[in-house]
Amino acid sequence: MHIAYLTPEYPHAECTSSGGLGTSILNMATALVEKGQKVSVVVYGQKEDKIFQERGIDFYLIRQQTYKIGGWYFYRKYLQRVLNDLVRNKGVDIIEAAEWTGITAFMRLEAPLVLRLHGSDAYFCELEGRKQKWKNFLLEKVALKRADALVSVSSYTAKLTQDIFHLRKEIDIVHNGISVENFQPGIEKQNTNEILYFGTIIRKKGVLELAKAFNRVVTENPKSQLTVIGKDTTDIFENISTLELFKGLLSPEAMQQFRYLKQVEYSEIKNHIQQADIVVLPSFAEALPMTWLEAMSMEKALVTSNIGWAKEIMENGVTGFTVNPNDHIQFSEKVICLLNNPEKRELMGKAARKKVEQNFAMQIVAEKNIRFYKSQLRD
Repeated sequence: MHIAYLTPEYPHAECTSSGGLGTSILNMATALVEKGQKVSVVVYGQKEDKIFQERGIDFYLIRQQTYKIGGWYFYRKYLQRVLNDLVRNKGVDIIEAAEWTGITAFMRLEAPLVLRLHGSDAYFCELEGRKQKWKNFLLEKVALKRADALVSVSSYTAKLTQDIFHLRKEIDIVHNGISVENFQPGIEKQNTNEILYFGTIIRKKGVLELAKAFNRVVTENPKSQLTVIGKDTTDIFENISTLELFKGLLSPEAMQQFRYLKQVEYSEIKNHIQQADIVVLPSFAEALPMTWLEAMSMEKALVTSNIGWAKEIMENGVTGFTVNPNDHIQFSEKVICLLNNPEKRELMGKAARKKVEQNFAMQIVAEKNIRFYKSQLRD
């Protein structure tokens, strides 16, 4: 079977910046190749065209095209030609894309099209309480209705997407997966008082609430240190740097204990996870976050949000704590509890890795995806 992934991002030096979507495709593509499947990755919106092979995966980087008018339509038709060429000339059996901004809307593809729900623009607008551009909503709705099959990375995302777009289509659920072999816990147990957040510096990830909670943590534990790793963004409401907003919320004492590292290479993030005592991920808007799985796989106790998808990953009080990010007092109390209890951190960390091994290990998830793909193949 030959699967082609159409994606705007992928964690590779030849590609533009990538996030959780690219990481999930990387994990899936690698596992499928190991299981004897053929995989092509088509990365659109790139700076230049390029074709290469690496680790058994064929890559097709597609340059962003410019048009005087109707670029949103003509670029989609351009990508349609690229994909259909792969179907005819490379024997692609099935194509998968994400639903984000409806990239496959108006495409006529010569192989079955699967849309995997990682969270549409409409989905995140709903979670964040902001207005969506009508064009994006239309494109996403058309893409979802025309897809041959839908699969979601979480039950929560599937249900909310159905409600937003009034979909009657059945949506299969296959969670994101992670290579537990690549995210092994360290041998030495840390006791550094370091709290780690890694991910995009953006309001919807709960970073502004984290600043308020950390002010309370520093008051109780002056030795605690917060490390934030990720790409800064312009805040959608204030129209200034989210990082600067974050800093502005810190008390003078908290500011002294705060360290910011700009986005680091994907290969380096494991070292930073290992160095931390606790990982904090207070997001308001996710589908099924890879960052949570990565930290859990490395036996880190987490303090996360308790919204929607959280129950499909975390077990409150077992793998860590789940808290409403707006409850700064309770969030800070859970962080302080873990800082002061190394034994509890260790027990929760081990429970977290066990949870990942049993439910999100890439080998298990890859088999589920293979069965799903085969059910969609045309004669």
